[in-house]
Formats: sequence, C-alpha cells, structure tokens
Amino acid sequence: MYTLDQLQCFITVAEHLHFGHAADELNMTQPPLSRQIQKLEKDVGTPLLFRNNRKVELTPAGETFLHQARNILNSADNARELARLSAAGLSGRIRIGYTTAAGLSILGPLLRFIKDKIPEVQIEVFEMVTREQLDALHEGTLDLAIGRIEHADEDYRITEIQSESLVLAAPEDHPLMQLEAPLLREHIGGYPLIIYSSQKARYFYDITVRNFRVDHHQVAYSLSQVGAMIALVASDFGIALVPESAERITFPGVKLRKFADLKEGIIKTQMIANAASDNPIVDRLFKLVQESRGQVK
Repeated sequence: MYTLDQLQCFITVAEHLHFGHAADELNMTQPPLSRQIQKLEKDVGTPLLFRNNRKVELTPAGETFLHQARNILNSADNARELARLSAAGLSGRIRIGYTTAAGLSILGPLLRFIKDKIPEVQIEVFEMVTREQLDALHEGTLDLAIGRIEHADEDYRITEIQSESLVLAAPEDHPLMQLEAPLLREHIGGYPLIIYSSQKARYFYDITVRNFRVDHHQVAYSLSQVGAMIALVASDFGIALVPESAERITFPGVKLRKFADLKEGIIKTQMIANAASDNPIVDRLFKLVQESRGQVK
C-alpha cells in the first residue's frame, strides 16, 4: 500500500513537472524521489508520469490520480487536526441529560454557552429525571447531567449553574392567590397538595418537606414532572410547590406566587459529570463554566 510520503512526492512532482525542482522543495535528492514515484506507480499498477530527458508529463491515469491524492492528503491533515482538537476538548461529541425543570430554565442558555465557547462540538440532549441521569453517567451512556443532587459523593464532579426559588402554583381564583397579606408557608395547610415524588424527584421532595409542614393526608398526588403538576393544578386537583421557572409552562388560569417567609434561591441546578469521565469536552466545559460564573443564564 502506498504511503502519504509517496503521495506527497507525486503531488510535488506533478505540480512542478520537474524532478529537480520537486526534490529541492522536498529537501531530498532526485534518486530517492524517483524511487518513491516508482514504488507508487508499482502499487497503483499503472504509470502516473511520462518522463524522458527533456520533459515530465502526467499520464491520463496520473491526472486522475492527482485529484484523489490531494483529497487523501487533505483528509489525513483534517483527521490529524480533529484528533488534536478532540484531545483539547475543542471538538467531538457530548451527550447531555436534563430534567424537565432544567429544560424550562437553564438548558437553552447552557447550550448557547457551549456553542459560543466550543463551536465545533456536537451536542445530543436527553430528557430524564435526575436519578436516571446519574445511572446513565455511571453506565457511560451520558457525559453530562443537568439536574440536582443534594448530597454527592466522590464519584461525581459537580458545579452549580443556577439557583431559583420554590413558589406556589395555584388557580388564579384560589383563596391563597386572593390574599392581600403576604403569602406565608403556613398558609398551605389544609389544602390538597400536589408534590414531587419522593422516589423519582427526591431533591424537590426533600426541599418541600424540609421547608413546609406537609400532612400526609393533605397530599393529593405525587409526581416527578413539573409540567404534569401544573396540568393538575389547572384542572383544580390541588395546589403545588414548583420552581419559579415553571412560569414558562402556560396553562390558562394558573398563577405563581412567592412566599414571603421562604428564602429565595434555595433550588440549585447543577452540572454533574462522572468523576472518572475521559471526555475532554467535559473537563473543558467545567473549566469554562467556573471561569464564567454568572454568565450562563
């Protein structure tokens, strides 16, 4: 099989149509240059150059082969450059998992941030709850998760990229929406409540029960997706505690309201990766986000 060096020798001779000039450009003498061309022609199986003491010309086969030879060298150069970019985290593919809540808030700005900072990267996105994301990170089918975990171990690399408040979602004619006084956490007592699942949405469930006194008999439904929660609120099945980014989900008659006695920004959205990830893009992205904190929004 011919080599890239033989192709370069042939291209240079074809461009100069002179072995002496080609040898000078290649920093070699004419005899080894002639041997490289002879080996190439033997491998191809046909003469590529016509030469005598007076001139050098391309044969018809040589003219055809010259175009392909240039393409092969260009492809080899591109492959080399792509490999270097990939190793530096400047090119390649990254698979990102996101929660529904993240899709309503930080996902778009994050994808725009990635494209601005690493324009050659190919991005694949998958919607899934945080537990599924962590499993996928462990299995290696996901490179990055956009979700929330409160207590992470050394298996994960984490950085915060957004914070938002937990708010009340209720029908606009609900008594809690009609209160003229500030809305307090104790006011939700006694009303049917739609909350996050303790199994599939543990982060939100823990925040809810840590900040509100929730009576077991008060819980009407437990769900894992904020869109479904808002839909049930719109159908008057109860009130819900949701992240403020849920305002982007439009259901007629549903309004959001903040609590006067609840600390703002208690919901933290994180960028999560397997600590053992060997994807250079992941490492580069964590560095870029940490360097640009506050700009991913």
